[in-house]
Amino acid sequence: MTETVRAWRPEVPLLQEVLHARFEHHVYPAHTHDSWSVLLIDDGAVSYDLDRHAHEAVPAAVTLLPPHVPHDGRTAVPGDPFRKRVLYLDPEWLPAHAADAAARHPMLSTPEIVGAVERIHDALAAPGDALTVEGELLGLAQLVRPRLGENEETTSDRPLAQRLRRHLDDRFREAFTIAEVAEALGSSRAHLVRVFSQAYGIAPHRYVVGRRVDSARRLLLDGSSPAEAAAASGFHDQAHLTRHFRRVLGTTPGRFVAA
Repeated sequence: MTETVRAWRPEVPLLQEVLHARFEHHVYPAHTHDSWSVLLIDDGAVSYDLDRHAHEAVPAAVTLLPPHVPHDGRTAVPGDPFRKRVLYLDPEWLPAHAADAAARHPMLSTPEIVGAVERIHDALAAPGDALTVEGELLGLAQLVRPRLGENEETTSDRPLAQRLRRHLDDRFREAFTIAEVAEALGSSRAHLVRVFSQAYGIAPHRYVVGRRVDSARRLLLDGSSPAEAAAASGFHDQAHLTRHFRRVLGTTPGRFVAA
């Protein structure tokens, strides 16, 4: 397999760019980004210097590179290629002062963090899941912050959580972003996600997906086709419905109707 690079810019708040690459001989010179880089290694390993300290990025761990901090990169074993997936995120995804802690400890290896990054890439692989990607990015920030010494206390704000729930109930069949809802409710995205999750035990984007699946299930039982149920319940298309329907209910819409 030759060395390959694929990059694109999804229309998702906070997400500037996605990069998938396979390298064997390429060596990155020292450089910086104006974004947070969330690196996932699929095969091989990468040796790199970050802020003049040596590190290694390996599978089963997430590497977090802060904005404006110089780093380079190369295969850890000469002749052994590596494959990577990278998310480039807006600087405000994490507080500016978190950059120092990330530069000192860039490797995040908890299963929760690795799983969150995997879910983001899974959602990016199919159209129609921008809300899921945005929600998972906000959730990832909450997982990362304690690892960087950020133990922010969240004050309970049930009235705000209830306002958000009413908003989601009114609009779950529509295409929207958490950023739009936060602006409408006069709150930050991060605070909105925290208070909703605290009040109801579920992230806003997962609540919306659940409402959509529940709506599609009822429409299927009423005789709608999977394509009709998908369109009426807010899914991008039938494939989008099938992906979430299987995850929530353990079967596909077609099998659900047949049974």
